[in-house]
Amino acid sequence: MAPRGVRGSADARREDVLVAAMHEFASGGLGGTSTDAIARRAGISQPYLFRLFPTKKALFLAAVQRTFDQTDQLFRDSAEGLAGEQAKQAMGEAYSALLAGSSSYLQMQLQAYATSVVDPEVRALTRRAFARLWTTVVEVSGLDDEQAQAFFAHGMLLNVTAAFGISADCADEDDLSRRLMAEPSAFQAAEPSSRSA
Repeated sequence: MAPRGVRGSADARREDVLVAAMHEFASGGLGGTSTDAIARRAGISQPYLFRLFPTKKALFLAAVQRTFDQTDQLFRDSAEGLAGEQAKQAMGEAYSALLAGSSSYLQMQLQAYATSVVDPEVRALTRRAFARLWTTVVEVSGLDDEQAQAFFAHGMLLNVTAAFGISADCADEDDLSRRLMAEPSAFQAAEPSSRSA
């Protein structure tokens, strides 16, 4: 067994590599990111990186898992002590703030979805992580499946608006921005005849 200091150092290096990988994978994806770039960002040699993570795929999977774990914890923390609509609102606001504060978070999440289309291993992990996220939202908020579906649908819309650089500050700049940033209740209240096709 390694001395405590050595183990701590290895764990710290593993964390450094994972954080570096999330930044690199966020912009380059699994196929377009080199382990050399990750090692340089983490301040270690490439051979040492492979002592911590056996393959680039293993590192990508760890980065995907960390992204979903971060979201899961965010939802748990923001909804603590709340239920129903209040919990949903708190989770939504916390998620919006996360998207506004970290473009690499959104990019990493989108890389997970994009890679899931072509890679069964990434797809399996992403599905499991998403299912866990769904369970968390239902458990901490008390939402039923229909309400949870609407919550996640709105979350995906938030991803799109963040990717387009649309925020509440610029919602009046053009018609698309206004539509994407409108409150969902505004659409529910609209008369069918007033909606454009």
